Amino acid sequence: MKTVDEDIRTGNFKQIYLFYGEEGYLKKQYRDKLKMALAGSESGPSMGEDMNVTAFEGKDVNPKAVIDLAETLPFFAERRVILIENSGFFKSSCDDLADYLAQPAETTFFLFVEEEVDKRSRMYKAVKKAGKIVEFATQTEELLTRWILSRLKKEGKNITAPVMQLFLGKTGSDMGNIDRELEKLLCYTLEKDVIEAEDVEAVTTEQTTNKIFEMVNAIAEHNQRRALDLYYDLLTLKEPPMRIMYLISRQFQILLAIRDMAAKGIGQQMMAQKAGIPPFAVRRNLAQAKGFTVEQLKGALREGVDLEEAVKTGQMNDQMAVELFIMKYSAAKRQEESGRGR
Repeated sequence: MKTVDEDIRTGNFKQIYLFYGEEGYLKKQYRDKLKMALAGSESGPSMGEDMNVTAFEGKDVNPKAVIDLAETLPFFAERRVILIENSGFFKSSCDDLADYLAQPAETTFFLFVEEEVDKRSRMYKAVKKAGKIVEFATQTEELLTRWILSRLKKEGKNITAPVMQLFLGKTGSDMGNIDRELEKLLCYTLEKDVIEAEDVEAVTTEQTTNKIFEMVNAIAEHNQRRALDLYYDLLTLKEPPMRIMYLISRQFQILLAIRDMAAKGIGQQMMAQKAGIPPFAVRRNLAQAKGFTVEQLKGALREGVDLEEAVKTGQMNDQMAVELFIMKYSAAKRQEESGRGR
């Protein structure tokens, strides 16, 4: 990202850029910033920019149409800018465009924005050779905290470390969501200098995945009432039962993966990457995983698949299927104890 800022500052641009990764907020910010800089309009869109900036989006983008446009001279401007988003070009064969990128028209500049890429693809290799690639990965807790603190400082507000943890625990690591929730929090605390826990609790919307985590936590603690209450809360929020089942299964899959990696001595940063969770969530997932045996985790995953099949074939109601799953695994301890008593 710093290299893109430097290109914009100096005006020394590459002809081809590829932005990719899961962090959509930052990716969008840099997309817009670079697009305007390439179009020669950092202060905002102009007539020249409108005529010389063309955006394509989606899997149906025609590479030959892109090449034809790239060969067209800009209209009363230094550059023609072509923005291509979520095309899938970097996960499938796109040989014509890959060949063209080796020697594009001197006045045409490309900006590709994708979620996922295959680094073995010809397109990726072509951009790597001729342009600049920037990955926008999920930010670490440290970076997110610094970003939030800088926003709060501009507004003349302070926050303690525990309240910051509470806030991030509710929002997750997606910067777009953090940005929206932070705006709500700033409006709510307009007359206050210090943001407190009760402020966060009052206005911050908790993500569904956080409620799922709490639910699995309750299951691990054999707190059946709490687990079912969280389930009914999600149903009230119009979450489909089978999506809830999918998210529960996903959480059990994360716990199984985390346990396996911890046993192999894999570091927390790599754990986060492989499990697909924010780095700051590794510790709490490790703690949650200790509430289950490996056999219980594997059994829960098998059960989830079986219940999904039962719902699909009409053998069971979807809401009841999830309820039975929660009741079974949150009651596991009591069942084991009663078994030993016999």
